[in-house]
Formats: sequence, structure tokens, C-alpha cells
Amino acid sequence: MDYMSIRKVSLVEGEYYHIYNRGNNKQIIFIDDEDRDRFIKLLYLCNSTKSFNFKEDIIQPKIMAWDFKRGEQIVAIGAWVLMPNHFHLYLKALPKQGFGGNNITVFMGKLCTAYAKYFNKKYKRTGSLFEGKFKSVHIEDEIQAKYLFSYIHLNPIKLIQSDWKEVGIRDKAEVINFLDKYKWSSYYDFLGSNRKEAVILNKELFPIPFKDENAFKKEIFEWISSV
Repeated sequence: MDYMSIRKVSLVEGEYYHIYNRGNNKQIIFIDDEDRDRFIKLLYLCNSTKSFNFKEDIIQPKIMAWDFKRGEQIVAIGAWVLMPNHFHLYLKALPKQGFGGNNITVFMGKLCTAYAKYFNKKYKRTGSLFEGKFKSVHIEDEIQAKYLFSYIHLNPIKLIQSDWKEVGIRDKAEVINFLDKYKWSSYYDFLGSNRKEAVILNKELFPIPFKDENAFKKEIFEWISSV
């Protein structure tokens, strides 16, 4: 996979980006919770100037991935979500750390390569897992940022009502309840949860458009109520 090829959108140090990718030919890339759990652990572990081996550094010493001393981070993560055949990330490019390429490109190369190796070994498959290089959108203002936070965290609604954007939400209570229980996004972490996965995020490095969890929940509910 050529993660280093020329991109339409330049990934500039200090700027914010919506990053996303999906399975090759739209294939499922997260089949079970073990897959989803591995990917979010890689979100944490790959965000480092330090190299690691999951088996040698996490499994054999029997430590939690979140307790691994990963060293200096190479990107900041503001929000994330996993869907069956794709994922979305909100990233900030941090200053370069002496390796070749933009930090986001380096991070995504580490993340996608590590996950593809895990996935291919587990399911005894070969070949590319992802559909080409990852996609990127430059986030230029607060309006875009606020929309992206809601977009990322509302994405899982498609799992219980695929046409919600076209026809509106049929059961708002069901949707809120579903989002409250969907742990494969940073939604939990904006509701004040103290789960260990919260270390993935760097909230302090993002212009978060919500003062607290109540403001976040209010924004989400307003989005749901407006469609």
C-alpha cells in the first residue's frame, strides 16, 4: 500500500483534518468486537515515535495496551468512530519528529499496516485490506469542526436506520439509547466517561465546540431532532 504518494489535500503541520478510509471493495473490516478492540488499541499505540510489537510488548507481558509507555505522540486525535467497513478520524498534524513524511501520513501508515497484518493473519487472507490511500478533508473553520464532531458521532445511527438522513429518524429515543451504548466511537468520552480508551483523545489540542458533556449531548439531540 502506497501511503506516501502525492495527495490532493496537503497535510500541513498544525492544521486539522477529517481522515477516513474503508475496506477494499467496501468489504467489512471489523467483523467482531475483537477486531474493533484491536483497532482502537492501535489508535493509541501507533500514535508514537516509538516502535512496538503487539505480541511482545502487550500480550506476552500481559499489560493493558493503555498502560504501554508509547513515548511522544505524532498526531493529536480529536474524535473517532468505527463502522463495519470504514472508519472516521479527526486529526491534527503535530510537528515533525525527524522521520520522513508528514506526521498524519506516518501515523496512518503505521495504523493501517498494523491492523491489516492482524486482520489478514486472523482471517487467513492475503492482499490489500483497505481501498487505496486514506482520504482527507482540511477542516478550515469552527462551523466545519462542529459539523464534523456531530457527523462522526452520529455515524452509527446508520446501523439501526440506514435511511435516517433521507427520511428522518423514526424513533429518537431508540437512537439516543443506541448511541449511549455504542462504545466504538469517542461519543462516550464526550459524555464524561472515565473509561481507559479516553487516552486516545487529545481534547486539549482541539477547539472543542462544546463546553461540557451536557452541551455535547444537547448538540447531538438537536441534530437528531432536526432530521
